[in-house]
Amino acid sequence: MMYTKWILVLSLWLNPTTAFMGNTNLPTIQTSKSSTTLNVKSNAGASVQTLLSKKRATVDALATISPTTDELTRLRFALAFPTQPQATRPPRETLAYRTGPGKSIITAAADAVAAATANGGWDNEPVRLAAPHADRINRFITEKNILTMSTEDGDLLYVIRASNINDKQLMKTVSIEEMTDFFLYVKEVHNIIANQRSNRTGRMCEVIFANDISGVRKPPDKNFSKALTESSNQYEKLFPALAGPTLILNLPSVLQLFIGLFKPLFPKTVQERLMFERAPVLGRQKDLGPLSVMGGGERKRFMAEIAKLLR
Repeated sequence: MMYTKWILVLSLWLNPTTAFMGNTNLPTIQTSKSSTTLNVKSNAGASVQTLLSKKRATVDALATISPTTDELTRLRFALAFPTQPQATRPPRETLAYRTGPGKSIITAAADAVAAATANGGWDNEPVRLAAPHADRINRFITEKNILTMSTEDGDLLYVIRASNINDKQLMKTVSIEEMTDFFLYVKEVHNIIANQRSNRTGRMCEVIFANDISGVRKPPDKNFSKALTESSNQYEKLFPALAGPTLILNLPSVLQLFIGLFKPLFPKTVQERLMFERAPVLGRQKDLGPLSVMGGGERKRFMAEIAKLLR
């Protein structure tokens, strides 16, 4: 009975946890059966020029379909789908979203990143303040429960401590639609940064997800869960070939035997990059605050821990 309760609780958190990727408030994107067959291989660390050479025909073909889409984004679509015909429809739908119902969020994210990097470094405050419905959501989503960090190689690391999010109180202040607006904005910020780094360094940058299960004792709020699940369903369609490994960290030892039950809860594109691991440095933190301190000892130890897990 105890194991059954744990599996139920964690299944509700693990299924939508991928939606913390921020892909939200999206209209349903209608795709053909062939277009939903995605490649799942991670390209993190690969040479952008080498990938462009391999996918040149598809990248150039996508330029005729979506001429305003930058080359690196077209490359991500080419990498996400195994054949050129399969890669041609999603960019049209994505462009329609980005220039239509999602335009205000896309623009806000671009302006916020420009402000955050204006002085040559990174100032996170403009990004936080420009988020949709920030006046309400930022009281609940803080550096104590969600962090975006950088690995030594330059990939983004998105760390989530689900148990530190007061999702029930949060959803009393915002609607499902407003919450999903916020998550889409977060993902677009990641997308901009990852593409900028890839262009600047010539190394393909991805987003690594670290979902810390420490302290999870109850299911998520149903509306919060709904917003996350809806966003997760759209992730690869709008941000193809952006996601790297997904780490599920600090699953209770007694449930390690049930990993086979959890894995099918994730989209197939995530399953191939899914890792269940122990992360003691992360697990001993009361909240994620100490990991946000640049140059701090706990941050350094945690980043070393992640690097080891990813080898």
